[in-house]
Amino acid sequence: MSSPCVLEMAMNSILNLDDIKKALDAFQAVDSFDPKRFFEMVGLKAKSAEDVKKAFHILDADNSGFIEEEELKFVFKHFATDGRDLSDKETKAFLKAADKDGDGKIGAEEFAALVRE
Repeated sequence: MSSPCVLEMAMNSILNLDDIKKALDAFQAVDSFDPKRFFEMVGLKAKSAEDVKKAFHILDADNSGFIEEEELKFVFKHFATDGRDLSDKETKAFLKAADKDGDGKIGAEEFAALVRE
């Protein structure tokens, strides 16, 4: 797995640093995370399908082609090295919001659909 600093830099190549900071600040409180609102605030919703795909591959830390529940917990770390971990409640809600086929993980198409919602 790449170091958090490399991942953060990769996300910074797609998104605006100020937008990332504002979004992370908005969801500092535990159990406040709303994935749809977060992706809109960081500016991912307005990005091209190609950029959304790049973001998916960054979040897919083990390169399995899916974002699994354990990867969701650390989603903020991909945007800023000091980003907090998601709570179990937030992680499960994130998975539920995106996992449309019920296989327990988020595929690239499901991720793109969540970002665009």
